[in-house]
Amino acid sequence: MDLSLNETQELLQRSARDFLKAECPISLARAIDDGDGGFPAGLWRQMAELGWTGMLVPEQHGGFGGSVLDLVVLSEELGRVLAPVPFHSTAVLAALLLRAAGSDDQQRRLLPAIARGEQVVAYAATERDYSWGQEGVQLRATPAGPGWTLNGVKLFVHDAANAGTFLVLARTGDDETGLTLFLVPAASAGVSVRRVSGWAGERQYEVEFQNAAADAVGAPGSAWQAVQQAYPTACVALSGYKLGAMAEVCEFTTEYARTRHQFGAPIGTFQRVQDHLIDMVNHLDGARWTTYEAAWKLDAGKPDAAEAASMAKAVASEGFYQVAFHSHEVHGGIGASLEYPLHLYTRKARTLYDYLGSPGYHKKLLAKFLKL
Repeated sequence: MDLSLNETQELLQRSARDFLKAECPISLARAIDDGDGGFPAGLWRQMAELGWTGMLVPEQHGGFGGSVLDLVVLSEELGRVLAPVPFHSTAVLAALLLRAAGSDDQQRRLLPAIARGEQVVAYAATERDYSWGQEGVQLRATPAGPGWTLNGVKLFVHDAANAGTFLVLARTGDDETGLTLFLVPAASAGVSVRRVSGWAGERQYEVEFQNAAADAVGAPGSAWQAVQQAYPTACVALSGYKLGAMAEVCEFTTEYARTRHQFGAPIGTFQRVQDHLIDMVNHLDGARWTTYEAAWKLDAGKPDAAEAASMAKAVASEGFYQVAFHSHEVHGGIGASLEYPLHLYTRKARTLYDYLGSPGYHKKLLAKFLKL
C-alpha cells in the first residue's frame, strides 16, 4: 500500500493551495455566511476552467476522469479555506450518481454541463425521519403519463438555493428495490425552497414538492444500488474536506499557542495547552491515514473499500468535531469572536458531522460489514 502522492498530485496540491489562497480567503467564507445565501459564481467558473468541476466526469463527457486520491487532494485544499461552493453536491455526489444510474442520454446531457461548471445540482435525500439509510426515504413518486410526479418534503438539502436541478431520492416501492432517483428542474411548478434556520456552518434547506413533474434517472427501482456505489467515494471526498479544515485549525492554533503569552511565557509551554494540541494532532493523523487508505482502496478496487470509506467518514467526522473543541480550549475567549475564523470551522464541523451518515451510522455499517 502506497499512500504517497505522485508528481501530478503534488502539483495539483500546490496549485490548488496557491489558487485558493489568492482567490478564496477565509474572508470570502465569512462574507457568504453573512450574505443572502448566494455563492461566488465567479470563483466557481474559475474552478471549472481549472478542470476541478470535472474531476469525476469521464473524459468522453468533457471531464478530467481523475482518481479518488486526486479528489481527496483537491477536497483537502477546499476544506482548508472552507470554500463556499457547491463542489461536493454537484461535482462529487451528482456526478457519481449520474454515472452510476443515469441513462446514456442523461449522462450526455448533464455530465458535460457539470464539468463546465454550468450546472449546479443539489442532492435531496434526507427527510423528517433523518437517516441516510433507505428506510429514511418516504417521499413518494407516482407515475403520471410518460413521467412521474413527486409529493413530499426533503430536509437538510445542501446548496438548494443555488441549484438549477434537484437530484431527488424518492420511493416507488416498499423495499430496497423501491427507490428511484429523479431529476427535477428547480424552477418547476410545485417546487418550493425554504432555508432551515439554526446554527449551521453551511446553509441547509427544506425543499417541498407538490405534484412536481420529474424524470426518472435510469430504471425505476435501481437507485439504491447506485447510491451504495456512489456513497463510499462521496464519503471519502467529504473526509478529505474535513481533513483540510482540521489541518488549517491545527496550524493556526499551534501558531496562537506560540505567540500568545500569559504569566510571562507562551501558553504553548503550559502542559494543559500541550495536551489539547496533542489531542488535535492525534485526531488529524487518524483522519489523514484512514482517508488516504480508503482512497487508495477505492482506486485499487479492493473488496473492503466500502468498509474503509465508512471508517474514514467516522474518524474524520469525530476528529473535526474534536479538533474544533480543543482549539476553543486553547484560544479561550477569542475563539468565540466572530472576527476570528475559528467559529466558522466549528460550525462547519457540526454541520457536516451527520452529512452522509453520522459516525454512529458508519460504525453500524462497519459492524454489518464485519458481521459482528
